[in-house]
Amino acid sequence: MPGMAVTDHHFSVPLDHADPDGPAVTVFAREVADPVRTGDDLPWLLFLQGGPGGKSPRPTRPDGWLAHALRTHRVLLLDQRGTGRSTPVTAATAARLGDGLAAYLRHFRADAIVADAEHIRRALCGDRPWETLGQSYGGFLTLTYLSQAPEGLRACYVTGGLSGLTAGADEVYARTYPRVREKVERFYARYPGDVATVAAVAGHLAAGDVRLPDGDRLTVRRLQTLGMLLGMGDGAERLHWLFDEAWDGAALSDTFLRQVMALTSFAETPLYGVLQEVIYAQGGAPTAWAAERALRDHPEFAPGAEPLLFTGEMFYPWMFEELSGLRPFAEAAHALAGTRDWPALYDPARLTANTVPVAAIVYHDDMYVDAELSLRTARSVGNLRYWVTNEWEHDGVRASGDRVLSRLMDMAAGRV
Repeated sequence: MPGMAVTDHHFSVPLDHADPDGPAVTVFAREVADPVRTGDDLPWLLFLQGGPGGKSPRPTRPDGWLAHALRTHRVLLLDQRGTGRSTPVTAATAARLGDGLAAYLRHFRADAIVADAEHIRRALCGDRPWETLGQSYGGFLTLTYLSQAPEGLRACYVTGGLSGLTAGADEVYARTYPRVREKVERFYARYPGDVATVAAVAGHLAAGDVRLPDGDRLTVRRLQTLGMLLGMGDGAERLHWLFDEAWDGAALSDTFLRQVMALTSFAETPLYGVLQEVIYAQGGAPTAWAAERALRDHPEFAPGAEPLLFTGEMFYPWMFEELSGLRPFAEAAHALAGTRDWPALYDPARLTANTVPVAAIVYHDDMYVDAELSLRTARSVGNLRYWVTNEWEHDGVRASGDRVLSRLMDMAAGRV
């Protein structure tokens, strides 16, 4: 590809790493290198995508953080199990597995992804450790990696992804709703005319049966999930321009309905919905639809409230009934929400004693990952240096060009 030498890799790994002779899945990873340095003995940088359930970036040119990394590293873009080309979890998977789907999806959390990464590292690098760049949920994976296999790591860079080591789903969502409310209030302050526009759309949906192009009904509470956009640097503008073209006379426009469907269906990323709360589950407590239960303490988010508040990165039981892209996963999602026997994802003692250089950026105004929990974690992990800023939102590693990764690399190396 222009400016990049790209090599595809496929690895067969156990579905359950505790049962190496059992069923296997395929994990795909894409190696990217500077074409003039393909023969050089370069260190590896493993990119851990956010999510959960997010596939690796599909690069079109070497720019931003990738361009910076390719100057000195060979980059591996990992499709985490169940995503992209790594035995993807789809509606067909749900149909094939039936009642066995929930048991299958138990093997798609951070501990399994880290075990996959170690399998791949040994295949590509032998005993040599590599570096990681963890974006969002990729930072959660990094903390699990440091807990389970620090010997495989030479240095780690985390962007907006320091999870609370002991925070369960209940604490996470209790903290999330106030941050989301603040983002929505800022959005309305920036675009005050959108208060009436959003209210008019909501009133239209409440009064009739409006269908999206895929046949799903667009309800007010589904409309509210568009607030997920507000955690990104350009999210307020994207949401504003979406509502700017909402109407075609007295009806909602086809343009608006198509865009809302694409933003809220999760048909291409069902794992994102299924695992959203499960990634916080440890020990004997079930997640039990924590976002839904926390919502009861925030009546300001009710579909009939004025002004209408958008929600954020929350998944609710009704979404697995009303969204056709998630409906095949409803039974499994309910089963996982009630599961108690989750293994621990982090080893606090090992993290405290960590010697691997870690550099992390904490976005002060992050809507998705609570900054206070991130700072609590940062102070609990040995050899970790952190940088707090409100210059960017959650997508700072992308929006900043190469500024975030270059500084984190300098921090980890002791140059800053």
